[in-house]
Amino acid sequence: MTRAIESDRLEAGLHDGRGAALSVDGVGIRFDSFQAVRDISLDIAAGEFLCLLGPSGCGKSTLLSAMAGFVTVDEGSLSVGGAPISGPDPGLGMVFQSSEALFDWMTVRQNVAFGPRMRGASRAEQAKLADEYLGLVGLRHCADRFPDQLSGGMRQRVQIARVLANEPGVVLMDEPFGALDAQTRQVMQEETDRIWRASGCTVVFVTHDIDEAILLADRVAVMTAGPAASVKSVYPVDLPRPRDEADPATAELRRKLRQDIGEEVRKTLRHQGLDPEENDR
Repeated sequence: MTRAIESDRLEAGLHDGRGAALSVDGVGIRFDSFQAVRDISLDIAAGEFLCLLGPSGCGKSTLLSAMAGFVTVDEGSLSVGGAPISGPDPGLGMVFQSSEALFDWMTVRQNVAFGPRMRGASRAEQAKLADEYLGLVGLRHCADRFPDQLSGGMRQRVQIARVLANEPGVVLMDEPFGALDAQTRQVMQEETDRIWRASGCTVVFVTHDIDEAILLADRVAVMTAGPAASVKSVYPVDLPRPRDEADPATAELRRKLRQDIGEEVRKTLRHQGLDPEENDR
């Protein structure tokens, strides 16, 4: 299948106003002799919000980069909207942890309109999309500012708007709030939940924060410790939105996730020659 045909199929599957289904089938990724992840299979429904949770270094970001088409898989396959992922595509939007992904020499409006401009959209369509998605993230009043004139949380909202302006079926978010202070991070989590529900996109969100995963996800996939990480467990988050931290069901899910992550962290420490249980005695 040629790249042009693949792109046409992605356009049909992704740009229909709803999220697209994403399939991860037996995926393994190596870098020379280093096996980053192995035999990972996940079926992510159209419009679903899935969190990838796991200890540092378990390959969460590597797997997300493969979903975005930035990293080639060595085993298995990835597909979205029924079409194989063979490289980056506007229908697969990536929100990075650092807001340095924004173009400092462009205004906020120009940053958001960049994707549509690259797709050949008319100036009127570029302006319409920029206005629409800046409104969605609450930043129309900042349209003529430059990124360095904004706070960290506002820059991340611009980055989300820029991704959404491409009208992707899937938005991939790599610990996008990891560098923010606690108060701003809480606001951004609430905003992400609102924006996701308004856009209808499928979201895959990488985090190491258990409470963040419970707050945002429809399902949480826990990864094992690396190297050669795989999926340890998958939990549905059958809790009403907005999530209530005091709900006993929330506390029980938090306990299960902490247990799973704790097991993997202890496994990593033992692999490094440390015995956490011995240190506790």
